[in-house]
Amino acid sequence: MLFDRYSRAVYNHAFRLSGSWSTAEDVTQATFLVAWRRRADARLVEGSALPWLLVVATNAVRSEWRSTRRWLALLRRLPTARHADGDLADEVAERLDDERRMTELLSVVRRLSPAEREAVALCLWSGVSYSDAATVWGISEAAVRSRVSRARSRLVRLVPEEIQEGTR
Repeated sequence: MLFDRYSRAVYNHAFRLSGSWSTAEDVTQATFLVAWRRRADARLVEGSALPWLLVVATNAVRSEWRSTRRWLALLRRLPTARHADGDLADEVAERLDDERRMTELLSVVRRLSPAEREAVALCLWSGVSYSDAATVWGISEAAVRSRVSRARSRLVRLVPEEIQEGTR
């Protein structure tokens, strides 16, 4: 029931953080595995597990980044392989385009402080209310609002016009 209710939101949150559809799928799976294992530790906010699940997903994305960095370091030591050219389906092309745009946006978002990045991911991208985010993070709602406001101000200055035009 928990998966049916929240999996789409967790998946979208993971994609927004990672910029990769496949990573988002892996993170969603890992999030619900952690949710099952740590169900006694879950922090419900007004009867909803979504804010807690999104924080778990954020941590899973961070773990994925660390694994990816180690994997890429290993691959750099291997000789380069040749890739066969082939037909790409429209869906694959769209996914690659989505991932490219998200990667561009993430490169800007990563310039924010960790607190601002988390505020963007949880409140702006995933639509978690300020009060729910405050409860999950253990801070005041005013502090959450401040993080979101600072993040928005910095993003307006940092996001290149090409990206802004592509997201409208």
